[in-house]
Amino acid sequence: MKSVFLLLFAFSFGVCQSQEFTRADTLRGSITPERAWWDVLYYDLDVEVSPEDKFIKGSTTITYKVLDKPQRMQLDLQAPMTIDKIVQDGEEVSFTSEGAVHFVTLQQKQKKGKERAVTIYFSGKPREAKNAPWDGGWSWKKDDNDTHFIATSNQGIGASIWWPNKDHAYDEPDNGATVKITAPKELVSVANGRMTKRIENEETTTYEWKVVNPINNYGININIGDYVNFNEKYEGLQGSLDLDYWVLRDNLEKAKEQFKQAPKMMQAFEHWFGPYPFYEDSFKLVEVPYLGMEHQSSVTYGNKYENGYLGRDLSGTGWGLKFDFIIIHEAGHEWFANNITHKDVADMWIHEGFTAYSESLYLDYHFGKEAAADYVIGTRRSIQNDRPLIGIYNVHQEGSSDMYYKGANILHTLRTWIDDDKKWREILTGLNTHFRHQTITSNQLENYIAKQSGLDLKAFWEQYLRTTKVPKLVYKVNGNSMEYRYENVVEGFSMPLTVVVNGEKQQLKPTTIWQTVSTTTPINNVSLQRDFYVEAVKKN
Repeated sequence: MKSVFLLLFAFSFGVCQSQEFTRADTLRGSITPERAWWDVLYYDLDVEVSPEDKFIKGSTTITYKVLDKPQRMQLDLQAPMTIDKIVQDGEEVSFTSEGAVHFVTLQQKQKKGKERAVTIYFSGKPREAKNAPWDGGWSWKKDDNDTHFIATSNQGIGASIWWPNKDHAYDEPDNGATVKITAPKELVSVANGRMTKRIENEETTTYEWKVVNPINNYGININIGDYVNFNEKYEGLQGSLDLDYWVLRDNLEKAKEQFKQAPKMMQAFEHWFGPYPFYEDSFKLVEVPYLGMEHQSSVTYGNKYENGYLGRDLSGTGWGLKFDFIIIHEAGHEWFANNITHKDVADMWIHEGFTAYSESLYLDYHFGKEAAADYVIGTRRSIQNDRPLIGIYNVHQEGSSDMYYKGANILHTLRTWIDDDKKWREILTGLNTHFRHQTITSNQLENYIAKQSGLDLKAFWEQYLRTTKVPKLVYKVNGNSMEYRYENVVEGFSMPLTVVVNGEKQQLKPTTIWQTVSTTTPINNVSLQRDFYVEAVKKN
């Protein structure tokens, strides 16, 4: 065991010498032997919330399938939360703790192929979010009427910040989850999926929500407040879909107007990506006291009922004010993050690159292709090229934040290279069909797109995902001829380009070797088609 950890550390050190990783990072970020032998089938989460004390207590019952000869069971729960006891078959079992990891010694026989269940009782004051949703945890706020307004958000820090689970992206519960929330009687509690029960207790109310599809751990959320509800039906590709909205009482009229964008979002994304992946669980927008997040079938919203990103256009083109950023971006994650989920956070560009790109596809559907191009190209101003988009595997290490808009521009570039919108749409819908409700690697996605496009994309992916180098088309003009080649590229990079020479389009196939193109008149103007994420550099 120790040698495995040392090898992982050595590999990580070799890849990124400025970053050191610990055993805790490996326990958090890898598929350890204590995780590998069991497959999560179902989470049954039961939580009682005491807003005045910022305290929670409850239980998680994990139904799982035994895949192999059992080791100890690894469960994850971060301080200051504590595990009170763990029970299987009515008997309390022992466990040892190493930081946020808890190794459980199961007494009952774990027979391969059989389904078993274990219940973990927990309690404590969960970590309060410092800057939700980026630095997450629990947000304990009050609305304008001094009523409790509470929400969870824990993508980066992990679901184990407040409830015990197998906190690694590779294993989602095959059959979904139940979330039961007990809170003071005057408050409404909203979670993922559909409400199945509402139980009035003496001083509290218990709301039970049920998800029937696989769901990523960080997507499971709790929202509590003075909520009112309205809804509508959307006639989509798989029939009638419930669009359900939960907002603060005072914001009902604003929400009814702003959320008219939700069915427009569904129209655009079902066109580009295929059917909404969770018809059985409905689609919800839930108001929260932070900006918002992509919680599966329970997308949270805090964009102040304005278009843009808190009223700002991230592209600087004006097109970003044509839609509510949080409704469009976070709902786009239902396809890329929730339907298709990375196995390792190192591949988070799958989530954020495609979803940032979905913003321009929304514009494409409703405002046209040029509007979409304006927008996505405008977001290049946010690209830093500080680190590769792919992070370090097995240590819970994300890649660069460029995964958003560099990711989007990579995809826009690839669409331009393919130059066949029908095929491009088939690739996007095909991804969501082929990898439906799965956790995948970037390599799987890269290979799928290469196969479906018929292109050799090995150097393309290596260039854009695994280096920080932006390809340069370097050219020299001499009278009626122009020499050109690629610089600042990986070996084998040879993406075709469209350039405009003296007002006329020319198709070039640059490599790292100088080539020449000639015209009938002296060359006095050269420009690169803007859709390619490539820099054009003129040399004398």
